[in-house]
Amino acid sequence: MLARLARELPADGFYEPKWDGFRCVAFRDGGEVDLRSRNGRPLGRYFPELVETFLGMPEKQVVLDGELVLPTREGFDFGALLARLHPARSRVERLSRETPAWFIAFDLLALGEDALVGLPFAERRGRLERLFGDVPARLLLTRLTQDRTRAEQWLTAGGGIDGVVAKDPALTYRPGQRAMVKIKQERTADCVVAGFRLFEARPLPSSLLLALYDGGGELRHVGLASSFAEAERRRLLDELAPRAVGLAGHPWEQGFLVEGSAMGRMKGAAAKWTPDMGLDWIPISPELVCEVAYDHIDRDRFRHPARFRRFRPDRDPRSCTFEQFDSAVTPATLALA
Repeated sequence: MLARLARELPADGFYEPKWDGFRCVAFRDGGEVDLRSRNGRPLGRYFPELVETFLGMPEKQVVLDGELVLPTREGFDFGALLARLHPARSRVERLSRETPAWFIAFDLLALGEDALVGLPFAERRGRLERLFGDVPARLLLTRLTQDRTRAEQWLTAGGGIDGVVAKDPALTYRPGQRAMVKIKQERTADCVVAGFRLFEARPLPSSLLLALYDGGGELRHVGLASSFAEAERRRLLDELAPRAVGLAGHPWEQGFLVEGSAMGRMKGAAAKWTPDMGLDWIPISPELVCEVAYDHIDRDRFRHPARFRRFRPDRDPRSCTFEQFDSAVTPATLALA
């Protein structure tokens, strides 16, 4: 069962934290455990520690809907979770010991011989709570509240909480339907435009290369902005072309993201660039600031391409730093207490 996006909390209903991890349905049938992604892809081979954990449950037949997460002191680390999807068995086994994952359950779809998808969510939740009275470590039950004020706190908590999911207590489980509501706040940041890329087939910008200054004064690549309307691309070119400069003397003269990225290759961008790779982007003088909207920041990089909002001629590029992302986040584990 999926969720449709909203920006405001519904007036009433059940509210849960929306976790920043991998959606997963877990099937236990006697001595067999099968973990499946939201697209039906098998996940068990990448998380053997959770397979063993599910085998330790007292209940021998159960189907749970939940989220795979990877805890750290600062919250849940999505980049480290991605790193768990590795083809080498030896690496999978090592990471399962070094960075073990948790499973946070938020729905119960079957128990014993009984399918529960036709029951109202309030009843499924009650059975889920009774089931989680005695389960192994690393299997957790998500928090749930009917207090709208508490749900509003989760919206801005950070640390691995990605918003709020709202459910009607009478809701049956509807596979494939967007029957729930996910509430996420849109965040914005002011970034330096350090370069841009052109389409191969036509001389118009395909994406903007975004950057922020770190504490040492270095201009660091943080992602890109793309998905512009055709007319907007022409206006962008008028703004960008006069600022084009040579690579010599540019802050990225020696490359960017040279250390690589835990997030891997972002759509429309390289995981890193160094001069030996050939210049597939156009440097511009780092004096142009733009405001972008984004959903996720993973430590030092946007997880997805940001959405261009406007240029900010009033902003000093040097004022565009990572401090925009610093906040007193609530560790995700507090929402499980």
